[in-house]
Amino acid sequence: MVTDGTAQPGNTDALIARVRSAAVAGVDLVQIREPQLEGGSLLRLVEGCVNAVRSSRARVLVNDRLDVALAARAHGVHLRASSFSGSRVREIVPRGFLIGRSVHDVAEVQAATEDGSLDYLIFGTVFATGSKPGRAPVGLVELAAAVRATPLPVLAIGGITVERMGEVRRAGGSGWAAISLFGGSPEGLQLTLEKASLAFDTASRLP
Repeated sequence: MVTDGTAQPGNTDALIARVRSAAVAGVDLVQIREPQLEGGSLLRLVEGCVNAVRSSRARVLVNDRLDVALAARAHGVHLRASSFSGSRVREIVPRGFLIGRSVHDVAEVQAATEDGSLDYLIFGTVFATGSKPGRAPVGLVELAAAVRATPLPVLAIGGITVERMGEVRRAGGSGWAAISLFGGSPEGLQLTLEKASLAFDTASRLP
């Protein structure tokens, strides 16, 4: 789950509740991506999300703000493609801290892999998406090339729907990340994730 960047200072209860619902539904990672929030508001939001996922398998990552991630005792940080290196982060974070990076082409995948300090990559945008208007999708062929270029888990992002789960898995994706897929009621979210997991797992068992 990637948050949608609409949280407002002092009005984050709904987002924290949505993160809690996602954790209960079985989400593995929650990326807090709220660049409009200043440090203090973002810190309080992340602390609330970390508390919300306790007793679940979900892990909370902060988009690019390593300082906030550490202060809030989040489980990791997700770096932008143009951000500092994973190896630099690894030097100062506790054991078990997750580090991911966004990548957009095979060259960035290779550079991220050579860094040697990352746990996963998010690759995209794979399909056209309203969250990145004007950005041309890279497509499934490039996703497959990215997967072949690294031993790291590659998660697809951009225009991800339940109907496209099988395509992502057949291209070699280890998983997927999305924003709009996590909207709606807690009950609707649970059903959506069940359908998505079934579609993804079924595709992995096909020859």
